[in-house]
Parts: sequence; structure tokens; C-alpha cells
Amino acid sequence: MNAEAQIKKGRKYDQVVDGARAVFMREGYEGASVDEIARDAGVSKATLYSYFPDKQHLFMEILRSECAAQSEVEVLFESTGLSVEEKLGVICKKLITFFLSDFGQDMFRVCVAEAKRFPELGTAFYETGPKVWGMKIAGFLSSAKAAEVLDIEDPFLAADQLAQLCRTDLMLKVMFGIETDPAEVEIDRIVDEAVRTFLARYSRTA
Repeated sequence: MNAEAQIKKGRKYDQVVDGARAVFMREGYEGASVDEIARDAGVSKATLYSYFPDKQHLFMEILRSECAAQSEVEVLFESTGLSVEEKLGVICKKLITFFLSDFGQDMFRVCVAEAKRFPELGTAFYETGPKVWGMKIAGFLSSAKAAEVLDIEDPFLAADQLAQLCRTDLMLKVMFGIETDPAEVEIDRIVDEAVRTFLARYSRTA
């Protein structure tokens, strides 16, 4: 599907996209109707169809834009005056905060639900989200400063391991509505344990 060739931009394009984003994140692809999207966007169906030929193209455009937004969530590697251990803590805190956010949770649910219907969706989500984060973390782990205290042969594997240490049971509890407002102390405990476990594996011994 060549969505870019069939999508037109215009004065109410952002309005349509914003309305569609709200509906798709709320209802998923199958549950969202063009009528509901038009109502949320405050436009007519004719206006909506003037920008997007069908619901599928609109859905893919929303997911592309949301994946792009995900990749723009910066891990603060540029923070000066922090030790490697402190920077690892910043990375873990950013990752966990994203995993637990409404946006992160909604994106995960929608992508899992629709990836089989749209195989290209899984690739787009991975390429613009997790892969970008992984490359940024691997870049830090490969830096001269990190190498002073860490002994890492495969920074991309290590970056993935660090991210996995942040995907704890708390993420599932939030996703399933078992816990809706995690305490900051609980998040900080996960951060501390993730960093300690990572350092136990990769700290340079000599």
C-alpha cells in the first residue's frame, strides 16, 4: 500500500488527524468508524475523504505519526556531571515512564491488536520506536566514558537487556488495570534494581 501517494494535505488535515488519533487510540482499528472519526474531528465525511481515501490509510498515517513521536522521546544522554551509573538511572527512568504512560500503553495495545492485520505496522513501530531507543542506548554504552566502567562486547544486546530489566510486572499491572497510579517510590525501586543488576553483569573488574 502506497499511503503517501494517496494522502493529501490541506487546511483541516491536522484537525482530521487529531480526531482520528483520539478515536483509534480509544476504539482500536476495528471499533473505529469513519462517522465517529468525522464527529471527533469536527469535519464532514466528505472533508475526511478529501484527505484520506479510506479508513485504512488514515489508520496507518496515525500510527506512523505516533511512532515518530515515540522516537522523539529523548533519553537525556547529554546531561553533564553525571556518572555512568547515574546516567543508566536516567535511561531506566525514562524507559519505565514511557512504558507506563497512557501513550505508551495505548500504542502497545493498538499495535499488538492490529499488527496481524497490517504486517507493515509492526515493522514501522519497531523501526521508529524500540530500534531508535536501542541505538541511542547502545551509542551511550559504546562511549569512551561508559567504557571506563563497563565491559561490554555487544552494546546492542546490552541495550536490549537494560530495556528488558525495565519491563517488569508493573507494566502488565498497569496494562490490565490492576494498578492505575504507580507510586513514584515503586518506579524508583525498579530503576535502582535494573541499574544494580546491569552493573553486576557488566561492571569492569580490572
